[in-house]
Amino acid sequence: MSRKLFMFLVALTTVAAGISPATARPGPRPVRSCADLVRSFDVPDARTQVTSAAVVAGTPEFCDVRGTIAPGIGFQLKLPTRGYQGRYLQYGCGGFCGIIGDPAFPAGCGPAFGDAAVAATDDGHQVSPEDPFDTRWAVDDQKARDDYFFRAPHALSKVSKHIISVFYGKAPTRSYFSGCSNGGREGLLLAQRYPDDFDGIIAAAPGAYYTALIAYQAWIARNTIPNDKIFVLHDAVMKACDGSDGLVDGQIDDPRLCRFDVGTLAGQLTDDEIARVRRLYAGPSDGGVRLYPGGQPYGSERSWTFWLNPTPGLGRGIAPELADNGLKHLVYPIGRPHSSLESFEFTLREFRRLVPETVKANSLSLDLRRFQRSGGKLILWHGAGDQGIPFEGTLDYWQRLTGGTNPDWARLFVVPSMWHCGGGDTLTDFDPFAALVSWVEGGTAPSRILAVGRDDAGNVVRTRPVFPYPLRARYDGSGSVDDASNFVAAPGFGFADRIRWAGEDLYHRPGPVAP
Repeated sequence: MSRKLFMFLVALTTVAAGISPATARPGPRPVRSCADLVRSFDVPDARTQVTSAAVVAGTPEFCDVRGTIAPGIGFQLKLPTRGYQGRYLQYGCGGFCGIIGDPAFPAGCGPAFGDAAVAATDDGHQVSPEDPFDTRWAVDDQKARDDYFFRAPHALSKVSKHIISVFYGKAPTRSYFSGCSNGGREGLLLAQRYPDDFDGIIAAAPGAYYTALIAYQAWIARNTIPNDKIFVLHDAVMKACDGSDGLVDGQIDDPRLCRFDVGTLAGQLTDDEIARVRRLYAGPSDGGVRLYPGGQPYGSERSWTFWLNPTPGLGRGIAPELADNGLKHLVYPIGRPHSSLESFEFTLREFRRLVPETVKANSLSLDLRRFQRSGGKLILWHGAGDQGIPFEGTLDYWQRLTGGTNPDWARLFVVPSMWHCGGGDTLTDFDPFAALVSWVEGGTAPSRILAVGRDDAGNVVRTRPVFPYPLRARYDGSGSVDDASNFVAAPGFGFADRIRWAGEDLYHRPGPVAP
């Protein structure tokens, strides 16, 4: 299974503003050539050695900078040799990281293609592409754990901006971050802990509840059913609930509307399979106390075929790989007894054993006042059909953070039916980056962003507007349901988003959140 399932790489399309290398004054004198960057940089708390820097021809041509931030954070930074407009874009790292995802240049964010410097990191450890879930690096290395949990994205931000200032003669005028899954967790963490690093942040499907997330993967991995039964289940769910949002269009806008009873499939599913499916939808609990704020969403079933079950080239599914490797090597304090996918106990006691280490990785602070005061803008988004990180957790966090309002510095978008970071039955792509740049540089908060559905050949077969939550898209009654122009904003479905669960004490709120 491709590691792209854990990464959210975005395209940037907006009007450019800023500076060019030729006008970047005052500031340090630019270096003479790309190769001159091969040296050490004494960045405070982020000592760096650039090991290679070479010009790569193409559109755009760029200086490809690679190096290490002490003690072991690998990174790649791409510096356009022409057309740079003063922006810096940093990507988050998905899954357990360990591999530098090639940072994509923004697609035409200004008069020249590739006019932003871009960077990515492996979060402080290295694994084989053939074994992307390997966590043995974390067995007895607390520094490597901390780099992954919270330090690496911040360190890369400091280093990239320093090298940019050396290469172009001036630091970036605007800095952006975009990540999904673990990268979405990093985005929230940066806004919470390092509020001055970025002007605009996209945190997509954030794994903010790290304390409970690995255990949640174990829950769904221990309750799977065969793929052929998954398709039977999905067909039945869609038949029962497709129209629950008021429109039969092949997607369930909000899975909480679905009232499907899997017991109706008796005879097609075994009693054990029916019980497993009920547990998947409900999520883990102990004595009536939820151990995670969410469960598998109705309508997401087809994505279980690769998230829960084995796939060619991977062996086990994604959930069992995340659970087993996380429980064995990463989420308990070093030197303390660990667990595994097979032996983990879904109890409050075991949940509390996870807290001392994983609290370092959680991005659950409810105090983002410094980020707000610095002028930062935050876009949270989540697919309603996310099989990897249930969207209910993000709604719970948003409710606690904002009271369900839309403050002038943050927006939440829920994309109907979309799976984890992308893909889905109908809507497959959601790219809010242009909207974020317009918001940061133009001052206008996004009022709608288009989601796109593509077929297997990449052709666009559906567009649908997504409005700031809790607003939803409602069909106006005429024209194709695949055309965004035939939808208008409407009030949401009125669900109570705050969830009572075992980890409510993990939210950190030292003071009131400014509106």
